Amino acid sequence: MTVERTIVSGSAKYGRWWSSIVLALFFTLAPLCVVALAQDNAPPPPVQEFVKLLDDPAVRSWLEQARITPERPAPSRGVTNTEQMANRLSSVRAHLATIAAALPQLPAELRRASELLLQELRDRGLFAVVALIGVFAALGYGSERVFWRTTKRTRVWIGHHPMATGADRLHMIAMRLGFGLMLVAVFGLGSIGAFLLFDWPPLLRQVVIAYLAAVVLFRLALVAGRVMLVPDGTVELGNPEQFRAVPMPAEHARFWQSRLALFVGYWAFGRASVDLLGVFGIGSSLQDAAGYILGLGLLGISLEAMWQRPHAHTVPPHHGWSATGRSILLTAYGVALWLLWVAGLKRLFWLAAVTIALPKAIAVGQKAVAYLLRPTIEEHAPRKGVLEVVVERGLRTALIIATALFLADVWGIDLVAITARDTLATRLVRGTLTSVVVLLLADFLWQVSKAAVDTKLTDTVVAEPDTEAAIRQARLRTLLPIFRNILFVIIAVLAGLTAISALGVEIGPLIAGAGVFGVAVGFGAQTLVKDVISGIFYLLDDAFRVGEYIRSGSYKGTVEAFSLRSVKLRHHRGPVYTVPFGQLGAVENMSRDWVIDKFQIGVTYNTDLEKARKLIKRIGQELAEDPEFTRHIIEPLKMQGVEQFGDYAIQIRCKMITKPGEQFVIRRKALARIKQVFDENGIQFATPTVQVTGTEDAPPAAARHVIERISSGRPAAE
Repeated sequence: MTVERTIVSGSAKYGRWWSSIVLALFFTLAPLCVVALAQDNAPPPPVQEFVKLLDDPAVRSWLEQARITPERPAPSRGVTNTEQMANRLSSVRAHLATIAAALPQLPAELRRASELLLQELRDRGLFAVVALIGVFAALGYGSERVFWRTTKRTRVWIGHHPMATGADRLHMIAMRLGFGLMLVAVFGLGSIGAFLLFDWPPLLRQVVIAYLAAVVLFRLALVAGRVMLVPDGTVELGNPEQFRAVPMPAEHARFWQSRLALFVGYWAFGRASVDLLGVFGIGSSLQDAAGYILGLGLLGISLEAMWQRPHAHTVPPHHGWSATGRSILLTAYGVALWLLWVAGLKRLFWLAAVTIALPKAIAVGQKAVAYLLRPTIEEHAPRKGVLEVVVERGLRTALIIATALFLADVWGIDLVAITARDTLATRLVRGTLTSVVVLLLADFLWQVSKAAVDTKLTDTVVAEPDTEAAIRQARLRTLLPIFRNILFVIIAVLAGLTAISALGVEIGPLIAGAGVFGVAVGFGAQTLVKDVISGIFYLLDDAFRVGEYIRSGSYKGTVEAFSLRSVKLRHHRGPVYTVPFGQLGAVENMSRDWVIDKFQIGVTYNTDLEKARKLIKRIGQELAEDPEFTRHIIEPLKMQGVEQFGDYAIQIRCKMITKPGEQFVIRRKALARIKQVFDENGIQFATPTVQVTGTEDAPPAAARHVIERISSGRPAAE
């Protein structure tokens, strides 16, 4: 299995070469085609010579020095906001006037540059130049083809790499991306070899190098798009969706891969074309004008992508207007960006571009990380693991910091100079940047710590009760949530104090005042302090853990959760008690180690006690061998002997030792078996009875007494 069609399609190599040549010719001739429209309105030759003279670097440098040399009196008042706005508008107008004045000169300058290049080619010879270009192409693509053929086993090994876990998917993407980069690097090195072996004309050398760099950038964009988006499936990849870094359908992947590659390629060739204008001696104003004209192509590519972008099939039909409205807003935003660029407002341009690009980049990065690091290919993770949080938050932090550094560079802000100066403005800027970095690092640390704790709690495998592993897991489930809350408070307080200190606020008095305030609050909240301290000692003593059944006073139930000051107990009938630690007092833990269960049975006085003992012992052995109860019974059921002689029964005592909480189920099963076995063996359970003797003709006792007195000759009553 290979990755030929995923990295660089062999059948399309020469097609990309010819497309690169066509694009290079287009970018070279585009300014000429656009500016030719303004050739009819060109100013007279003296005006053109004057404008060209003003565009000379030496003349411009002399004019700048002459303008700043005379000493001017300091202004008596500060510049108001209105004046600053007027000055800014004046500079924009002057910039646009310079560009408008330079546009008519562009066709002539392009003709002059082409004459210089053609003259150099004629001096060298057309056949020699064609041979140099042929050797250049042969070395570049030939070395790439040789590398492609010699790395067949490597490509097969990459294609057979497992994709079961998130780490496997990251490894696969890294290998495919590395192979694609090596392929482009071999092409670039082979092409550079043509410059080392042969002597090139100076201008042609610079032209070829500029467009070679553009081709390399374009191919890097193609490689990145193929590796990250996997726009098409191949025999080697099978289902390309599992290799895709960003979750999207294949149609969406093909669309965005082609548009991003086209955008990068257009920008690379356009940038090379504009830079080559300076090589031929064309002034900076003309270069800016050509760049603005070529920028219309970038705007067109962006607008086409906005309007033609595929939408998810899950979007309801009535949401069509919202998609159209977003496209209209994005179109207006793109046109506004181009106008800011043309007006020379580079700071506003880059700020507006970053404002729309940074949130989208962060959102796409989060989706890609969650998709790549899902536990299996078929399903997504219900929670975020440590690796996912580290990569996601680290990527977001890196994007924000890189954007801030980029804006500082574009705006001309020297961060080193800011740290050296000590003014109010520099202190505020320095403090703000430091605070942002501190808060980002604090958020990164908290998210990673929280994910680590949650992962530890979730991944805890249920171990056998009353084992060392079970005790350790119970301790972790008890202490880790409290540790997570304490860690959040510590990180938040330290990050807040550090950010405030970076802004120039003295935190020493703040800490002292907080200490005094804490003492005052402590006296007023003694009960709260008592609860917190009592909870700490309960946890240090390991008095109870999550999942254990405890009783304290009138409260009893299973420990469900902790906070800093209370514990939640779930009663076996459902209610939940939230008991402050200070009110617990002595705690009776009913879920530790083992429990002895005793109960009594009443049998009749004519029972064979030895036979009853043997039957109960046999029942205990049967229960101990039952797979349902064997792991819960520590000592099997047995008869301890006669407890006492009752009025109507002999009370015999039975005993067994089980694991906590299991004695109730085992006792019920044991009593049912005792009843069944005793009935089968003729052993009767004693029950209270009342016997009444005599005949139905017997007179009452009072009547018998009277009859006896009369019969003895005594009076009936004395």
